[in-house]
Amino acid sequence: MESVSGPKSVLEIRGLTRRFGGLTAVDRFDVDVNEGEIVSLVGPNGAGKTTVFNLISGVLRPTAGSVRLLGRELVGLPAHRITHQGVARTFQNIRVFPQLTVRENILLGTHHWTRSGMLGSVTFWPSTLRAERAAQAEVHTAIDLFRERLEARLDDPAFSLSYANRRRTEMARALAARPKLLLLDEPAAGMNPYERIEVAGLIRSMRDRGLTIFLIEHHMPLVMEISDRVVVMDHGVKIAEGLPKEVHSNPRVVEAYLGRRAASA
Repeated sequence: MESVSGPKSVLEIRGLTRRFGGLTAVDRFDVDVNEGEIVSLVGPNGAGKTTVFNLISGVLRPTAGSVRLLGRELVGLPAHRITHQGVARTFQNIRVFPQLTVRENILLGTHHWTRSGMLGSVTFWPSTLRAERAAQAEVHTAIDLFRERLEARLDDPAFSLSYANRRRTEMARALAARPKLLLLDEPAAGMNPYERIEVAGLIRSMRDRGLTIFLIEHHMPLVMEISDRVVVMDHGVKIAEGLPKEVHSNPRVVEAYLGRRAASA
């Protein structure tokens, strides 16, 4: 009898723990994110969500636990090596370089897969020129989803952009890294309702182009609309996981957000 294989796991986290002195910010956290999924990580402020992203991407090292990308252990690797393995991310507080142009900011995302080096860049070796052409081409690929917003601004300094366009630039930079897993930390933060609708469409389009997406988001209507699964944290612990409608009505989730009295009601 022919066996039926299950979904391919892109991200596999087991027992992830991070302590800061006597405070346990993340406590034995487990999650799988499968190929082609949009999985949202939600919870009240201080629940440990961004700490999880920092542990995945190498900004922090875990106290205990395992983080595997396509079966390869990431724990112990520096952040730049984790990027090279295929993890790209955006940040809760936008991190674009204000004095660089939009183009230059996005080109930074290509750094880990271009190999020209300093000597190549001053001698104009053929391999260097090929790498530069590939990087420039990747800019146009990366902004494809944002073309209406960013194409005319490619040579403008990032400081001149609107808040929403700076966030789009950061997402385009992450796409230019050619990730296998994209971590989005509050991609709709600070945006108006129209912009949030646009972000929802962008995230679905990224998934439709083959990306696997793990995101943190506080705007629950957006989470409910785009997520294949939702994972809920509170005080560093995973308290629920499931389909959006299941999680939305979970008493433990209601209690975490609104308090015990609301959950009882």
